[in-house]
Amino acid sequence: VQLVESGGGSVPDGGSLRLSCKASAYAYISSLNCMGWFRQGPSKARELVAAVYPGGTSYADSVKGRFTITQDSAEDTVFLQMNSLKREDTAKYYCAAEYERMPQLCVTRLNRFAGWGQGTQVTVS
Repeated sequence: VQLVESGGGSVPDGGSLRLSCKASAYAYISSLNCMGWFRQGPSKARELVAAVYPGGTSYADSVKGRFTITQDSAEDTVFLQMNSLKREDTAKYYCAAEYERMPQLCVTRLNRFAGWGQGTQVTVS
């Protein structure tokens, strides 16, 4: 499934953004059950910041309480609501989607994801 991210932009410190992730034509995110948002800042490794799977969500400590990942099956979209943005959140954000039979292995599965899209840039200044 090829994924398309959108919603990035430039915001001031403390601002908010909502990122969206949809599958490309002729594919459906809702057929997958393990989704996540990654980011890669300047000179940094890509890191998983949020994941959603049957029965739960998972967040990196750096974004807990500020970011919320949701899946909208009707819109076949995965969202990342980002509030109280900080300069250290500046990065290109990517989404990932997989099918994982065991929800407790979702994060492990996502960290093996290789089908990256173009990402969407978030700049906080």
